[in-house]
Order: sequence, then C-alpha cells, then structure tokens
Amino acid sequence: MPLTFDDLLLRARTLVPQGRRALLGITGSPGAGKTTLAEHLVQELNGAGEPWVAHVPMDGFHLADVELDRLGRRDRKGAPDTFDAAGYAALLRRLREDAQSEEIVYAPGFERVLEQPVAGAIPVPSTARLVVTEGNYLLLETGAWARVRPQLDEVWFCDLDEEERVRRLVARHERFGKGHEEAVAWVLRTDQRNAGLVAATRERADLVVRETALPAPLG
Repeated sequence: MPLTFDDLLLRARTLVPQGRRALLGITGSPGAGKTTLAEHLVQELNGAGEPWVAHVPMDGFHLADVELDRLGRRDRKGAPDTFDAAGYAALLRRLREDAQSEEIVYAPGFERVLEQPVAGAIPVPSTARLVVTEGNYLLLETGAWARVRPQLDEVWFCDLDEEERVRRLVARHERFGKGHEEAVAWVLRTDQRNAGLVAATRERADLVVRETALPAPLG
C-alpha cells in the first residue's frame, strides 16, 4: 500500500523521544517538494495548540551575492560550494545540544524576492521538540556537508516525477522574477547539474517519499 501523508505525520511524531529534541531532515532535488512537505508537516503537527515543531530551512546558509561575486561563483548559485555548509552543520549541532536550554536559538532565513540570506530570521524556542530542516545537500558526503547527516535523526528523500519537478522549478524561477527563457536556461544549466548530485544521495535516505504522499503547495 502506498505511503500517505498521514503515514508521514505518524512517523514524524514517533521521532521525538522523551526528554530531548529530534531533528528531521527532508531532502531531494531542486523543485521536488521539500519545502512544501516541511511546511505541511509543521502546520499539521502544530495544529491549534502550543507549537512544538519548528521549520529551519537550509537556504538561510546561502552565501550572499557579494561573496559569490568575490569567489566567482555567482553564475552557479545553489551549488554545494555556494553555501556555508559548516555553519549549517554547526547550527544543527547547537539545536540538538541546546535543547534543554531556555534560550531561543536564532537561525537565518532566505528572502526569495531578494534571493539573499537574512540573519536571525527564524526563532527556535526551547519548546520546539521537533525541528524540521530541508535542503538539497543533507546527504552529501563531501567537505563540511558530511557533518550534517550525523546531526539528524532521520532524512527523508522527496522523489517527484522528473517532468513535473522541472516544470515546477521553471515556474518558481518565473514567479520570482526570471523571464521564461532565462528560467529554462538556469534550470538546464545550473539546477539540473545540482539535481544530479542530489539524486546520487537517494540511497542513503531513511525513507523515500514518492509523489502519492507529497502534499500540494500551501495556498
């Protein structure tokens, strides 16, 4: 019987042990539905009561454009070496180790319109017993990315139909300001190269989430 979204909710709930915080990672190629799945999980698990689940995307660790220009990497923004992977791994470790602290842990966010990271944009209170984090490279084993997986209790891989994934990716780029031809060129030149790197990590995931269990984007 195919996995459903309700199955995912149940599995996420069972990750949280007594007395400590759990970290759930969601990965997949660009456009596969990682953010949508994370947002739905957080919304449904929190319900109308006291929020106990936090969402901390990896995208807040994009290097700023000014730094990408300095490094000569602006034209392939989104590749593994255009993120602060060590900083991301350090934040995950802090979220795990500081779970008993009364202090709020602040994580960076990412402003899609500006295409820039924003420091201190996401507060994670001590009441958050489950942190859902999502991004392309959670299972990558090169460089500082190798420090990420040990901080996560589980990693789920979103496996969306390839044609639909590319369609959504082009539409996303258009939604945030690129013309159609520019969006298609960026997807084929940059995003698809990154998608290949991510797809190669699929076998290391604890769970593969296929399209039947992936929710539609929040309205």
